[in-house]
Amino acid sequence: MKLAKLHGLGNDFLIVKAGGPGDSGLPLGAVAQRACHRHTGIGADGVIFYQPTIGDGDADVSALIFNADGSRAEMSGNGTRCLAAHLVRTCEVEADVIRIRTVCGIKSYALKSRSGSVYIFESSLGHPVTDPARIPVRLGSGAELVDFPLAVGHESVRVTITSMGNPHCSTFWPDVARAPLESLGPVLERHECFPNRCNVEFIQVLDRHRLRVRFWERGVGPTLASGTGSSAAAVAAILNHHVDSPVEIEAELGRLRVDWRPPGELMLTGPAEYICDVDFPA
Repeated sequence: MKLAKLHGLGNDFLIVKAGGPGDSGLPLGAVAQRACHRHTGIGADGVIFYQPTIGDGDADVSALIFNADGSRAEMSGNGTRCLAAHLVRTCEVEADVIRIRTVCGIKSYALKSRSGSVYIFESSLGHPVTDPARIPVRLGSGAELVDFPLAVGHESVRVTITSMGNPHCSTFWPDVARAPLESLGPVLERHECFPNRCNVEFIQVLDRHRLRVRFWERGVGPTLASGTGSSAAAVAAILNHHVDSPVEIEAELGRLRVDWRPPGELMLTGPAEYICDVDFPA
């Protein structure tokens, strides 16, 4: 099975053309889990399987996204940007804007620049979701999703809950370096109010246009960056009146830019870098 490995600020993905050479016909989740293993596989935060669309005038390719644990993900902002970079690099799509169909709708990626193996895209990720039924989250009738005191054991954590096509739980901290990511992240991911689990952001407000964020991703654990997580962090900070758009997200290895002015679409700008091609026995 032929794979390409790319990353967005260290959030790394394996890109696979479904039905291509070496396709084993095994369940995609099992293939993803094996390939993503950091010690016995190639190593990645997720795998994106894609196919060119036939007779679809709205999208260039369709994609299925899997987390490192083999579970399905509805959306990945960095992962789909890596897919867009792969399509440009291999000349599979020759257009100014790449259109990718995901299970949560069609997302578009406009190539802004290219320098060697690094591609910068501005992506349209749609409208952030704050409807509890669509996220989904179960907090009881009339619960406010912004700055909600969520019971965690004998304490409560103030959270802002949104969806970027996948569920997010955003928390704010005076110093994100001291935030309890390793202990609180998995607890919030699997909190009983999230029937499909959730992604968790630990956010520090730096000024009116800058956030520093650490990420706990559903089905992965700690990651160096997250596209939808950065988007959800910016949305949460805007809804809590901490920042104004545009918002610069500082991750471990670099920055992403989020533009969102309610009720418009959210735009995410950032890099995708090609690492290598790999032949992997599936």
